[in-house]
Amino acid sequence: MRNELHMEMAPAKPVSLKKKIGMVGPGLITAATGVGAGDLVAALVAGAAFGMTFVWAIVLGAVFKYFINESMGRFQLATGKTILEGWHSLGRWITGYFGIYSVIFAVVYGAAIASSCALAMTAMFPVLPLWAWAIIHSIVGYVLVLFGRYSFFERIMTVLVGIMFVTVVGTAVMTAPNLLHIASGIVPQVPEGSLFNVLGLIGGVGGTISMVSYGYWLKEKGWSGKSWIPSMRIDSKVAYTVTTIFSLSVLIIGAQFLYGTEIKLSGEQGLIQLSNLLGEDMGTGVRWLFLIGFWSASFTSLLGPWNGLPYLFADFVRTVKKDKKSTVSLQKTKSYQFYLFLLTFPSMLLLFIGEPVALIIGYGVLGATFMPFLVISLFVLLNSKRVEKDYRNNWVSNTVFILCIGLFLFLAYNQLSDMF
Repeated sequence: MRNELHMEMAPAKPVSLKKKIGMVGPGLITAATGVGAGDLVAALVAGAAFGMTFVWAIVLGAVFKYFINESMGRFQLATGKTILEGWHSLGRWITGYFGIYSVIFAVVYGAAIASSCALAMTAMFPVLPLWAWAIIHSIVGYVLVLFGRYSFFERIMTVLVGIMFVTVVGTAVMTAPNLLHIASGIVPQVPEGSLFNVLGLIGGVGGTISMVSYGYWLKEKGWSGKSWIPSMRIDSKVAYTVTTIFSLSVLIIGAQFLYGTEIKLSGEQGLIQLSNLLGEDMGTGVRWLFLIGFWSASFTSLLGPWNGLPYLFADFVRTVKKDKKSTVSLQKTKSYQFYLFLLTFPSMLLLFIGEPVALIIGYGVLGATFMPFLVISLFVLLNSKRVEKDYRNNWVSNTVFILCIGLFLFLAYNQLSDMF
């Protein structure tokens, strides 16, 4: 019954560019979810060490993620199948890989992202310890997702993206950047000793496991069928344009404020250090602007997975059980609610007992291999007969995918080498 009502209330397909832009939502959520504190640190470090040299790397990274996101949406809209069903058609071992990774990811990521949110909140309101703020953020995310519909979730995420954008871009503008210096960074160059900074920027602009939630958010938005592909493409383009401007703003802050100094930032604590330096140099208001942007980036990276990843897990359970005829919405299933619980509560134990070595190694190994796995699987699916000829990859998409595969395989190798 719910599905029938959902189809009846599905939005009319927009016919004008203005209306299409006005319906932007799922792509913005996907891109914002992927931009967390780690991306802020990477951009700040790059700006502090190399100035505006890597503008091109951020733009290229956003282009890569756009093609991945667009392919995800195109596969679902063209075939009517979710990415989980696509993976399952490639082999049961792939479905099993995701099942194992999703459980480990839930526990480790749940603790990590809650701590990231708490770090920013503790800097603004040091009335509670870090662990307490982390638990509060986890529970708030749990409640918002458990009792809120997709439309409510989208509105919250859009507001948070707006806060991220205004605060961080505003801070960048206040540093009075030289536009000619920014333009000079468009020309690709890789100074000696900067290769890993470059690859990290390209690989990290809004790209995480949460990208695979995009198809489920499209469905919740009411977008179904091939006729929605043009709208989906605009949705993705707007999303990754906003992400590019946001990431460039962080690079500008690092370049304007730290380039040429001896100050070095590392880890998320470096963001707190930078906020204090901004406050000393430009006033308390700028410090608060930056911290609010840091918190917003962290909380979108909590709220997005809290809403999106349970869809994947519920689809995984339904696929394994071969229960595809069920008309119950994935969000209403026990498996969705179980995974949301898993993200929220068991991960809290890591805040007190430390991080178990075996769990962290497993998360690191599977996490390092996920983006190569995602890109390769999409490349195979969208060049196969599973998709109608008109909706398969063209030569441009395939070229970008080949470059992406090479990039993510190299990053995976580098990350695994560091671990072992």
